[in-house]
This record gives sequence, C-alpha cells and structure tokens, in this order.
Amino acid sequence: MANRHLSRSVALQTLFEWDFNGKNPLTVPPILSRIIEEFAPGTTDEAFIKALVDGVVKKHIDLDRIIEKAAPDWPLDKIANVDRNVLRIGLYELLFSDRTQVPPKVAINEAIELAKSFGGETSGKFVNGVLGAVYKELGEPGKDQESKRKKQEEIPYEEMKQERLGGAVVYAREMGNIYLALVHDIFGHWTLSKGGIEEGETVEEGTIREVKEEMGLDITIIEKLGENEYIATDKAVAGGKKRKHVTYFLAESKYVDVTLEEKGGLDDCRWFKISEILDLNFYDDILPIVTKAIGILAKTK
Repeated sequence: MANRHLSRSVALQTLFEWDFNGKNPLTVPPILSRIIEEFAPGTTDEAFIKALVDGVVKKHIDLDRIIEKAAPDWPLDKIANVDRNVLRIGLYELLFSDRTQVPPKVAINEAIELAKSFGGETSGKFVNGVLGAVYKELGEPGKDQESKRKKQEEIPYEEMKQERLGGAVVYAREMGNIYLALVHDIFGHWTLSKGGIEEGETVEEGTIREVKEEMGLDITIIEKLGENEYIATDKAVAGGKKRKHVTYFLAESKYVDVTLEEKGGLDDCRWFKISEILDLNFYDDILPIVTKAIGILAKTK
C-alpha cells in the first residue's frame, strides 16, 4: 500500500515552492515532477499526489478564506509558508476528499504530523487549533459511534438545550424561468438562508425576518418542506452541546437583487436557475430539502 504520509509530504513541498514563487499554477507540474524524482522515486501514489496538489491549487482562494475566518488573529501573509500550506492540505482533505477514503480525523491528524515534521515548534498546535475549529463548525462529521454514545451518556440527547431555527428554499419566477436564492458558506457549500427564531415569534415569522435580514428579500411562505435537527458545539450551555432544530419552508420572492448581510460563516449569495442546481455543492441534509422544493415547483410551472 502506498505511503500516504510520504505522498502528503511531497505535496507539501510542491505547494511550498509554488507559494514561495508567486502561486503560478503553470509552475506546478515541473516542481511536482522534480520533487517526486528526488524524494519519492518509483512511487505508485503519483495520481493521489497530483490530485491533492491540483485540488489545493484550484481551491486555494476558498481555502485561504476559511483559514482567515478560523484564525482571525493571524493574517494569512503572517502565517509561515509551511503552516499555511499544511492548513490548505488539511482543509482540502477535510472538506473535499471522499470521507470513505480520508476520514476527517485522518485529514486532521495527517496535517498535524506534517506540521510537526516540517514546521516550527508550535506548528502542530497551531494547525490542530485551526482545523479543529473548522471540524467543529462542520458538526464534527465522521465521529465514531462510540464517541457519540459517550457524549450522550454525559448529556442525554433529550436533555440538551434546543434552539429553534427557520429556513427557506426561496424561489422566484422571471421570464419563464424559476430561480432559487442560495447562500454560500466559508466551507465551500451552497445552502439555505436560515436563522434563529426569537422569543414570541412563530417559526414562519422568524423565517421571514431572517431571510430579509440575510439576503434582503421579502418572502411569502408557501408551504412547509420538512425539518431536521443536528448537534452543535456551544460552550455557553451546560455540557457544551445543544440541539439545533430547523424547520424549512418553500417561500416565494420577487426576482430582485440579493445582498448578503455581513455575517460570520457566509461569504456569498445569489440566484440560480433550477437547471444549475445539480452542479452545486450542498450539505447532505440540505440536498433532500432542495430536491423536494424543486419537485413541487416543477409541478406548478
């Protein structure tokens, strides 16, 4: 079996040179070929190395935004070249790799080991802190069932504090086309506008307010699409965990400009034709909600 740690080391050295020399993507192939020949001659893992390097190079702008959000006290240009590229590799594998091939914990641990091997004295802790923060924001995907059971034994699920949220698949009709308004988060996913329900509000009222605040759209609730619930980290509550219960609606708006409110975790919002939706990167729990909405809209053309 190929030595994946060695492969990641080759990828890191390639990205280090690419970054140091101005991030010109055209320089990547010759750098990679030279480093493989020098440090991993005869490797059978060249396809993995190339895919990892190419993926980081193509998505480095998105990855850098995530680093800036997760490490606000460290401007990107102040992070050491090695640490910066270890974080890019770790984030790329954490966010975009096949989790059956690279589980989240493996992506994080491999990045920490790279940082310890090639970085400074505190690089491992720094990388661990940044990737750990992103991992928690993602809802700690891939946690083994034993860990989940232990946490639930400490804080029974039904006893966790519950936070109510409302969200919507917002659509508009324009010139014979149907458009959906979506928001984009710093982890590279398109998702639905949603937010917390305030005391005294119905879920519908809170959803209407949140969409207005987040995207500047006035919406009319058409029907309920479904609900989901997930556990999130919150150090302010007992046990450090809470349940977020989201109710999603289908809602109509006029086809007008959308404007993203400055909000942590989101970096874009826009309209998409229904035909463009399948090409977007959605979270697993959001895709069924969007699919159901599209099915309803397809019947009402």
